[in-house]
Amino acid sequence: MSCDLSVVVPFHNEEGNVQPLWEELRAVLGRTGRSFEVVFVNDGSSDGTEAVLNSVQQSDPRVVVVHLKKNFGQTAGLAAGFDHCRGRIIITMDGDMQHDPRDIPRLLEAMDENTDIVSGWRQARDTIDPFIRTLPSKIANGLARRISGVELRDFGTTFKAYRREVIDELELHGEMHRFIPALASRQGARIVEVPITCRSRHSGSSHYGLARTWSVLIDLMVLKFLVSYLGRPLKAFAAIGLPLFAAGFLIAAAVTIQFYFYTTDIGYGNLILAALLMILGVQFLGMGLVAEIGARNYHQANKKSIYSVR
Repeated sequence: MSCDLSVVVPFHNEEGNVQPLWEELRAVLGRTGRSFEVVFVNDGSSDGTEAVLNSVQQSDPRVVVVHLKKNFGQTAGLAAGFDHCRGRIIITMDGDMQHDPRDIPRLLEAMDENTDIVSGWRQARDTIDPFIRTLPSKIANGLARRISGVELRDFGTTFKAYRREVIDELELHGEMHRFIPALASRQGARIVEVPITCRSRHSGSSHYGLARTWSVLIDLMVLKFLVSYLGRPLKAFAAIGLPLFAAGFLIAAAVTIQFYFYTTDIGYGNLILAALLMILGVQFLGMGLVAEIGARNYHQANKKSIYSVR
């Protein structure tokens, strides 16, 4: 049986944040006048998060708790929440209480009949070290805008609202949760952005650092492929393979003309370079054809889960 609103929150070692976040959510959601549920996902926590979540679930039937067997990551945690929620509108947020539940009505207000996704925008982030979080985030957001064509100022925040049908069309892997709006835009999703509050962490320590920058860069490369070439991977490989083959062919042609019309002292290094470039070009084209076949199989294959529920 469906409900109006589902709030999905993944937790990893956030035992001190579960109870206060639930109390804030219960108060805010109760004032919306909509039927709701809250889906808490325990992403393999090793502290007391599991016990606190179970206690909260026993206190209110509107709380759904999903325990994953191990720490699969935030994307998998959100995917588990999506698969176990019933809401016609789905709101996602972090479990560290940096997202303020009082911003939920603002997201819902922006979710009109012409909107599929409402994305939060953290305007003020004064409490965050600019060299560890803010600067890399600005660079990543700029690259994501350029790659996806979606004009969001804050791709990184999890605090977003989605229509159910948008989520049902997605298949998440890796750490692609931050780029859901970009992926959904491929299906014509209509997206708006609203300012949200960025609070200090209530309890525990941050799981973010400079090491995540490399993960974001890799995900941006994946995003570029998914947005531009998922349905036509041969085009991506041909963009590299054809110029390589053409360069090798031109070098070989120049060496041949030199040999027959000018001098027999042609230098075998040029021939080796020409052969290498043409071989590389053919290999890239071959990989493109294999990827093209794989892409067609991908669209026909059954979806496989990226998490395992205990």
